[in-house]
Amino acid sequence: MRQEWTVGLMTGTVLDGNIDVALLRSDGETIAEFGPWTLAPYPSDLRPLLVETLAQAADWGFSGDEPEIFAKAEARITGAQSEAVATFLEEVGLPHAEVAAVGFHGQTVLHRAPTAGRTGRTRQLGDGAAMARRLGITVVNDFRSADMAAGGQGAPLAGIYHAALLKRADAGPETAVLNLGGVANITWVDAAGVPHAFDTGPANAPLNDWIGRKGRGSMDRDGRIAASGKVDEDRLARLLDHPYLVAPYPKSLDRNDFTSAMADGLSDEDGAATLTAFTAGAVGKALDRLPARPQRLVLCGGGRHNPVMRREIAERAGVEVLMSEDFGWRGDAVEAECFALLAARTLRALPISFPTTTGVARAQGGGVIHTATAAAKAGSP
Repeated sequence: MRQEWTVGLMTGTVLDGNIDVALLRSDGETIAEFGPWTLAPYPSDLRPLLVETLAQAADWGFSGDEPEIFAKAEARITGAQSEAVATFLEEVGLPHAEVAAVGFHGQTVLHRAPTAGRTGRTRQLGDGAAMARRLGITVVNDFRSADMAAGGQGAPLAGIYHAALLKRADAGPETAVLNLGGVANITWVDAAGVPHAFDTGPANAPLNDWIGRKGRGSMDRDGRIAASGKVDEDRLARLLDHPYLVAPYPKSLDRNDFTSAMADGLSDEDGAATLTAFTAGAVGKALDRLPARPQRLVLCGGGRHNPVMRREIAERAGVEVLMSEDFGWRGDAVEAECFALLAARTLRALPISFPTTTGVARAQGGGVIHTATAAAKAGSP
């Protein structure tokens, strides 16, 4: 199949204030070339809007009409990310006509995993048709809904991209990929080449929320606050007894399934240390769920920059920890690259989720395609 350029976009639930933008040249199955990438900052007033949107989404809980704030936030998200793509393509000198599609994940505001007798639901804010009109480029969005409608978890979707990365690196089943975003998710590829993926537990979301609640910034930068604290081992043991952590996969989480309240009553430093250790302990339990335990983890996502988190994962999960950069990957661009690949797969009607990644009965396609022409006609008066 033809190798084409696609742009991937990602803004995670950690709300770090950045739009991850990455170019990838692929045929939807193999990675031909990593293109330029950037972290484009959101306008300064957008993060507070998203924080309030997430709070109202949690109160809404998929019951009744959507909160009015969703429409405002969606318009702002779409506009900011469209502008980020246009600026990025201009800076790297790639004409819009040479981009096959933009993979627009949008902002997840609520995710409810399926349970026995109840189909799951998910909500990402982002208007793909409006972006296609603004850019004059085909846009693919709404990647998760089809999977959930078919009974899947809707997450994680990174498995097929992580598998492509591992194949490109000629890494065998002894190596897995761990993404540390707001939530942590793992991908392991078995000897037959089948990807296995699921959310292991929280990563940065509870820790960042804890730091924010204490008025000490937006994150535990370089793990400095946790490094000066002490893990409450008794509390950690109780937290690690959570039934999610020993449940079989496929399984997925919303960012609010594990919150900063886990550290209530502790000092700022001890709370940060305990929340960081909980992320690591949950990873260890996740490794025990796999058919064969990998010996090393390649870390991607923002959490990999935290040396305390890296150390805790190595010690509490009993695994060798490597950085994405050790494999020649761009660790801050992996999630955006993922949605560039998923856009390419959607254009070619290739599946993006699988029984061993989201729990669907059979390999499932996903993503809604908005061509620039169709979007322009739909937007005409």
